[in-house]
Amino acid sequence: MIVHIMSMTFQDHSAGPGWHGTTILCVRKNGKLVMLSDGQVSMGQTVMKGNARKVRRLADGNILAGFAGATADAFTLFERLEAKLERHAGQLSRAAVELAKDWRTEKYLQKLEALLIVADKEVTLVLTGAGDVLEPEYPVVAVGSGGNYALSAARALYEYEDDAEALGRKAMEIAADICVYTNSNFTVETLDV
Repeated sequence: MIVHIMSMTFQDHSAGPGWHGTTILCVRKNGKLVMLSDGQVSMGQTVMKGNARKVRRLADGNILAGFAGATADAFTLFERLEAKLERHAGQLSRAAVELAKDWRTEKYLQKLEALLIVADKEVTLVLTGAGDVLEPEYPVVAVGSGGNYALSAARALYEYEDDAEALGRKAMEIAADICVYTNSNFTVETLDV
């Protein structure tokens, strides 16, 4: 089952100051899909790295995937998603639902702390550790500590900017100016849809 949403923010403060903070934004407009991330990795109040790649291409470049949360956890989920994509002939929705089931029911996976945005030419989805596969209501979606800032900016700019990448970059710049856990060292991946 795919549930429609606007945005979701991942930040777990229960474990104290740990690794957190990121911004992932996905925009669909005028035949183009763009996924952007910032590059900052923070531990508490310290910037540990400024040029992390949080957006990847999967399935021979046909799917874009971005993560917010723990890096090792995200890589584990990316590997699992790629295995599901191979098993289900590249069908993103089917693979995402199967991954979400595993994430929700397998004890090992239940401890993973991450959110994923995955998108192909047809659909954009947010996957959560609660077993959710969420399809955004609008052609923009964002996650992470700066996700709501990027989402708000992208929604506001959507009617006024025709180029999806330019729109995404402007929205991410706004998020980077507001969120202390987001920098302006962006990774950008695009697909023609």
